[in-house]
Amino acid sequence: MAVVREFTLPDLGEGLTEATIVHWMVEVGEVVAIDQPVVEVETAKAMVEVPCPYGGVVTARFGKEGAEVPVGAPLVTVAVGAAPEDLADAEVDGSGGVGRAGAEAGPHAGAAAAVGADDAGDADGPDAGSGNVLVGYGTSASAARRRRIRPGSGPGHGPGNGPGKGTPNGPEGGQANGPGDAPATVPGVPRPPEPAESAGTGHAVAVISPLVRRMARENGLDLRELTGSGRDGLILRTDVERALRERGAAPAAAEQAGGAVGPATAVGAGAGAGGTVPSVTAAVTEEERIPLRGMRGAAAEKFTRSRREIPDATCWVDADATELLAARRAMNVPGAPKVSLFALLARISTAALARFPELNATVDTESQEIVRLPAVHLGFAAQTERGLVVPVLRDAQALTVEQLSAEIARLTETARSGGLSLAEMTHGTFTLNNYGVFGVDGSTPILNHPEAAMLGVGRIAAKPWVHNGELAVRQVVQLSFTFDHRVCDGGTAGGFLRYVADCVEQPAVLLRGL
Repeated sequence: MAVVREFTLPDLGEGLTEATIVHWMVEVGEVVAIDQPVVEVETAKAMVEVPCPYGGVVTARFGKEGAEVPVGAPLVTVAVGAAPEDLADAEVDGSGGVGRAGAEAGPHAGAAAAVGADDAGDADGPDAGSGNVLVGYGTSASAARRRRIRPGSGPGHGPGNGPGKGTPNGPEGGQANGPGDAPATVPGVPRPPEPAESAGTGHAVAVISPLVRRMARENGLDLRELTGSGRDGLILRTDVERALRERGAAPAAAEQAGGAVGPATAVGAGAGAGGTVPSVTAAVTEEERIPLRGMRGAAAEKFTRSRREIPDATCWVDADATELLAARRAMNVPGAPKVSLFALLARISTAALARFPELNATVDTESQEIVRLPAVHLGFAAQTERGLVVPVLRDAQALTVEQLSAEIARLTETARSGGLSLAEMTHGTFTLNNYGVFGVDGSTPILNHPEAAMLGVGRIAAKPWVHNGELAVRQVVQLSFTFDHRVCDGGTAGGFLRYVADCVEQPAVLLRGL
């Protein structure tokens, strides 16, 4: 008899408490190997492929793509010990594939709930799992323990846990099962419960987002009358908005055609002496609400915390970057690895931090201590389709300009593809921010908490400049420096920025420190 193992969303590290399902990598009925990735999730830090520590047949998936899952909530159940030929007894949908419905049931409706402790087998046996999944998570003997729950009596099925109550992925949080789906069955594995039905319809309303349900409810729109444009008929926000627009367009069309507007769409106040009620079409107003979650939510929390905890200050200076551009051209000879201007600025930053080590620091608020850090882990802001991310160059002080250029290019490309790991996005000690790419000169940025300083670089533009006592057109850049006033005073900050400006204007200044 196959033993069902339930795999939950592991602790992804860095204090993360939830993740959003981006892409399922397995189907129900599919055979998976130990430590095979089964789902790709997006956290507040990065995109992560989550491997399952059990090998066997996938009997259920929990949550549709786009659903938010808390740490510890079920992801999949796996029938360990089920042979591939057992799938011959599984129910098959019209396309010839194994039905998927039970796979995407609510988080506590899976078949694993029906397996008793006496059916679980020895936790140290071959089905105990790999023992390693992600940071801070394993499949030890304690994780393998199960409690006996009668089918239909688990969470979400007890008294008071009817449709719309109980679990986050239940009907109120978004019904996971689509109409007509059939759950996969494997010999020896209990069948997952059927999806809840909408009252009076005989089928489930395919809605995930609570926002979509609230929009429909507040506007008196029956979701059962809509046809979803999402995957598997999922009703999206755009479907509700389109229905509201179509409903609001009908009275307007009637008014343009000279027809009378009924009381439901007219304002009755201010009737004239003759009893005439002026016709005023009710406008359908819509407001857009964007959830602060995932990377956007994490950034918002960090910005707020930085402003709340760090007494920052900013100073700035204009510098003549003409010689720095010339030095870069001289370095980029044919056949040699290309050196970016940003890599030169990164090298200047590490040299400046070597002169002013008090700026490569953080403040321990609990112990009320300034912590000076031995290595420079240089973060740099990168704009991506998923928002602003800050990749980190480890031990940047030990890298050459060519190595810095290559690593910056690699991390930037990885960031734009959404493939940065947590290690590549955390534990930075100093940030270099190039906002000149947006065509602006200056900025007063928010420090990347808990770092103590950030160097900002504006656009390089041709401007009139006094050079060697004469007015000339030079390539000028504005440099800004934002710092935590707790770690240093203005003299240190000014000295740092002045050294950076001197290196920009005369790159040979760097040679003094080499």
